[in-house]
Amino acid sequence: MRVTDAPWMRAARGALLLGDDGTPRPTIFAEMSALATATGALNLGQGFPDEDGPTEVLDAAREAIASGINQYPPGLGMPVLREAISRHQQRFYGLDVDPDREVLVTAGATEALAATLLAFVDDGDEVVTLEPVYDSYAGVIALAGGRHVPVPLTAPDFMPDPDALRAAVSDRTRVILLNTPHNPTGAMLAPAFLDLAIELAHRHDAIVVTDEVYEHLIFDGRVHVPAATRPGAAGRVVTISSAGKTFSTTGWKIGWLAAAPELRDAVLAVKQFLTYVSGAPFQPAIARGLDLPDSFYTEAAGALQSKRDLLSEGLRAAGFEVSRPSGSYFVIADAAPLGVDDAQEFCRRLPELAGVVGIPLTAFVHPERRATYRSLVRFAFCKRVEVLREAAERLRGAAL
Repeated sequence: MRVTDAPWMRAARGALLLGDDGTPRPTIFAEMSALATATGALNLGQGFPDEDGPTEVLDAAREAIASGINQYPPGLGMPVLREAISRHQQRFYGLDVDPDREVLVTAGATEALAATLLAFVDDGDEVVTLEPVYDSYAGVIALAGGRHVPVPLTAPDFMPDPDALRAAVSDRTRVILLNTPHNPTGAMLAPAFLDLAIELAHRHDAIVVTDEVYEHLIFDGRVHVPAATRPGAAGRVVTISSAGKTFSTTGWKIGWLAAAPELRDAVLAVKQFLTYVSGAPFQPAIARGLDLPDSFYTEAAGALQSKRDLLSEGLRAAGFEVSRPSGSYFVIADAAPLGVDDAQEFCRRLPELAGVVGIPLTAFVHPERRATYRSLVRFAFCKRVEVLREAAERLRGAAL
């Protein structure tokens, strides 16, 4: 058997990770970041902040390193963090989560997602997601041997059609994977939609997995509603989140999941053979962050909302039609009023035209379904205010 015929290679090609010749396919994120470097453009493509997180959290990491917390932590995660996650779920959502039996610390939310899908998805099982879709989902579904079944989100509100979810879920469905607030669109799922997903999971013997990494970065007075709080969620929902977005520590890769013991243990059986453990000195630091007062969370969301509005104003002044995300780091801008019908090509020219980098929304959609999103561009506003002001000025002054 040729290496390129190996099952994992075929799966990777199916997930658009590899070209037909088996070589790695460069991501649009790498391409756009390289363009930003080459042209001196402001990189609003990748979703990571350019400011440090709260001092209390950073100082706690330094203290942990200095005190010798530098070796393998427990496989489940350090008790101090698991207990803080339990308190967090009770404090914000009224959920009683056993830190010893229902919490697992992971190397970021991405590992939590990968371990969960690898634990529950076998060859031919179907995984339902919302599309546009965070790119790692498709990759892990393919590597698990699953079949990806998307439910489309359409502009301008990017809300899913309940009937489309009903049509997508069947007895072949193993996982309904939901992301709220949603990356890349910033949409938030309504409680009624979560209820429907749980109802369908019961009917078809599936589980609901929710990616909630932007749970505290929510705007306009909205309130995050976890699927785990909805009727029928017990034993059917795996909740995934992380510290990177909330505390501007994306490089620390501290994530977690909460689920019923039998679900948590199934994920642990896979996770222990992935990273095993990670981030020992960062775990007590994130525990301290989770216990910060409500004012921290309110101010963080408020500051990000102001950044959303600043960049959105600049995009509108440049001629884009702009969505109004309810949460996350991202805003979707429609370049169709500028005569654009190929967002990918437009994004390749944008650094020269305006000195700003964005990501075509088609990067989050399978090629067969990209026509619907052909003029849409995702911009990240999780940057310093002065960077966003400069980006807004460049966009206003550009001849797009």
